[in-house]
Amino acid sequence: MPMILPMATVLEWSIVFFKDSHISQWNQKQAKDMVGQNGGLSGTTSVTVTLTDVNDNPPRFPRRSYQYNVPESLPVASVVARIKAADADIGVNAEMEYKIVDGDGLGIFKISADKDTQEGIITIQKELDFEAKTSYTLRIEAANRDADPRFLSLGPFSDTTTVKIIVEDVDEPPVFSSPLYPMEVSEATQVGHIIGTVAAHDPDSSNSPVRYSIDRNTDLERYFNIDANSGVITTAKSLDRETNAVHNITVLAMESQNPSQVGRGYVAITILDINDNAPEFAMDYETTVCENAQPGQVIQKISAVDKDEPSNGHQFYFSLTTDMTNNHNFSLKDNKDNTASILTRRNGFRRQEQSVYYLPIFIVDSGSPSLSSTNTLTIRVCDCDADGIAQTCNAEAYVLPAGLSTGALIAILACVLTLLVLILLIVTMRRRKKEPLIFDEERDIRENIVRYDDEGGGEEDTEAFDMAALRNLNAIRDSKTRRDVTPEIQFLSRPTFKNIPDNVIFREFIWERLKEADVDPGAPPYDSLQTYAFEGNGSVAESLSSLDSISSNSDQNYDYLSDWGPRFKRLAEMYGNGQESLYS
Repeated sequence: MPMILPMATVLEWSIVFFKDSHISQWNQKQAKDMVGQNGGLSGTTSVTVTLTDVNDNPPRFPRRSYQYNVPESLPVASVVARIKAADADIGVNAEMEYKIVDGDGLGIFKISADKDTQEGIITIQKELDFEAKTSYTLRIEAANRDADPRFLSLGPFSDTTTVKIIVEDVDEPPVFSSPLYPMEVSEATQVGHIIGTVAAHDPDSSNSPVRYSIDRNTDLERYFNIDANSGVITTAKSLDRETNAVHNITVLAMESQNPSQVGRGYVAITILDINDNAPEFAMDYETTVCENAQPGQVIQKISAVDKDEPSNGHQFYFSLTTDMTNNHNFSLKDNKDNTASILTRRNGFRRQEQSVYYLPIFIVDSGSPSLSSTNTLTIRVCDCDADGIAQTCNAEAYVLPAGLSTGALIAILACVLTLLVLILLIVTMRRRKKEPLIFDEERDIRENIVRYDDEGGGEEDTEAFDMAALRNLNAIRDSKTRRDVTPEIQFLSRPTFKNIPDNVIFREFIWERLKEADVDPGAPPYDSLQTYAFEGNGSVAESLSSLDSISSNSDQNYDYLSDWGPRFKRLAEMYGNGQESLYS
C-alpha cells in the first residue's frame, strides 16, 4: 500500500552538547502536518548521541613536592610512599607510567605504577642506614602510557614532582665485621688454646660498647669459651674429630647500654685430624676351614678400617704376631692394597682334635706416629661338601649317638632335670613333716580349751563327776609326754598312799598332776592351772535334796500317790506307809 506523506511538515530541534562527556542528548520535539492546524497529525522522537573519549588531557601532580619519613630499620621491598598524578581522561587514556628521573636515591629506591589505582608506589631496594645518610631526594615523572599525536600541541603530556625521604634513626643491634668466621684447630689442642677472634660494633651514633657470649644451644657440650670483652674464642674441653669434625656455633654481641639489642655472628670451627686411632678389622669375620683343606688354600680375605682420616689416605700393613709366625696351621699374605689373605699351611684338619683356632693378626697404619693393634681371627673347622661349602662345624656331632639329634638330647636332659626337682621337693616336704612341733609363743592355746559350767548336784552326786578317780590314787595312769621335748623326769613307780592322812594324799596327788602338766603338750598354760580339792564325805548344812527324804522322820503321808495311777506307784511305795517293804 503506498504511503501518503503530509502536505506540510514542521520540525523543531534542540541540541545540547556536554564538553568532555561521552553522552549528548537531543531534546524531544514534535512534528505536525497541515501547518500545525487543527486536525493535523503529529509525531515525537528523541535522539541520543554517544561521544568517545580521546587523550586530550595531560597528567598533572596535585603538589609540586612530597616528603615522607621512614625508619632505617624498614626491610627491603617495603613501601615507602604512594603518589598519584591527576588525569581528566578515562580508561586507557588515563593510564600512567612513573619513573625516577633524578635525585640521590636512584639505587636505593624504585617506583612502579599500580594498574588498578594508577598510583606510583615507591619501595626500598637496599637497606637504609641513618648513620650513612639521613635523607634522599627523588625527582619523579608521571606520563600517559599512550599519547594522542593530534593533541600534542596542547602541551607535554607528562608532569614531574619532588619526593624527599627522611631516614629516621633506630637503635640497631651490634653488627659483626663478617657474616661467617671460619676457624681451624687440631684435635690434639690443649684446653685453653686460642682458636680465633670475632669482632662486632654498635652501628648507632652512640657507639655503645659490646659484650660477647656463645649461644649454648649451638654448643651444648660447652667445648668453647669466649672472652666477653675481646671476643677471643678458646677451647674449654678436649676435642675429638671422630666425634664431631665441625662445630658450628653462634656468637651473641650485646650492647652494654641496651642489652635487648643483640647481634648474631656465626663461627665454623673445623677440627683437624691427628693419628690417634689404631686400625681394626673392617667387620666381624666368620672364618671356616674344611677338614679336607689343602696347603696354600685361601680361607679368608680380611681388610681394616681406621677412624682417622689422613690427608694422603690410609695404608695398612698386616702380619702375624711374633708368637704365631712359625705356627704350622695358617699363614698370612699382605696384598699391599689394605687387604690380607689367610692361607692354610698343612693338609687336613680334624674337629675331634681341635674345632676352633684363634689367629692373632697384627695391623699397622701409616700415620705419624704410626699406630698398631692386634685383632684375633676365629677359625672354625667344618665338614664340607664336594664344593667346599661348610655343612657342620660343631665338634659335638662326633660324640652324639647315631640317630639322636641335638633337640632330642635337650628334651631328655630337660625331663631328667624336672624329675630331679620333683624328687628334691618330695624329700624336702617329708623332712618338714618330721620336724618337731614348736608352738608359737604368740599363739594363745587357751582358745582351744572347752569349758563346761556343770557343777553337779553336790558331793554325793556321782553322775556328773566320778569321785572314785579322786579316791583311787593308786590307779595306773599313762603319762603323756610332749612330742617336741624329751622329758627329763620319768615316773617309773608310784608310791602307795594307803594309811596316809587325806590332806597329805591330796597334796601329793596335786603335785603329781602339776609335774605331768609340765611335760604334757596339751596342757593349759601356767596361768590356767587346774585345782583339785576334796571337800569330805558330808556337809554341815546337810543335803537339801527331796530325794533324801527317805531317811528323814517326816510325818507327811504320801499314800495318795497310789491313786494317781501306775506312773506314781513307785513314789507311793517310797514315801508311803509301805516303804519298809522296799528293804525287806
